[in-house]
Amino acid sequence: MGLPATDQKYTYQDYLTWPDDIRVELIHGRIIDMSAAPGRTHQQVLFELSRQVANFLVDKKINGFSAPFDVRLPSRRDNDEEIENVVQPDLCVICDASKLDDRGCLGAPDLIIEILSPSTSFKDLTDKMKLYEEHGVTEYWIVNPVTCDVAVYIQQRKGVYEKPNHYNAGEVIKSMAVAGLKVELGTVFST
Repeated sequence: MGLPATDQKYTYQDYLTWPDDIRVELIHGRIIDMSAAPGRTHQQVLFELSRQVANFLVDKKINGFSAPFDVRLPSRRDNDEEIENVVQPDLCVICDASKLDDRGCLGAPDLIIEILSPSTSFKDLTDKMKLYEEHGVTEYWIVNPVTCDVAVYIQQRKGVYEKPNHYNAGEVIKSMAVAGLKVELGTVFST
């Protein structure tokens, strides 16, 4: 079976019927194809970010996951199968364990990190940012491995990201959503 028709709207129930070799996300019921594997630099940056986050999480009751990991973002009225937003962030941190189930995360993670790549940049900077903002993701990091910088968006008011803080290689990001988490960008961008 190939990729389902992209001109239709789908739900999580449809998503669950597709073969595992079809990597897609759903944003407002529309398919976003993720079939191309990320490049080497993207994966090196992800590996180092994951290492630093995982080291911080040791012995804490906080959970971190890297893609592929389903994050379901329901509207208030959706039951699980009706959900039209299913994303696979590069990295996410969830402080509330009640949001976790065998399918992934149901509800907004506290922190989402997306790493830009040529095939995903536009989506990460527009569709996903808006989706994360609407669904209450407290902190959203957009990592650019080409320019070696990170834009950090934080919700100061419910549903609105404020102007981002920018961090460059050599600086340290201190998370606002995950108390105590620090990421040293010098090692993240040393690829």
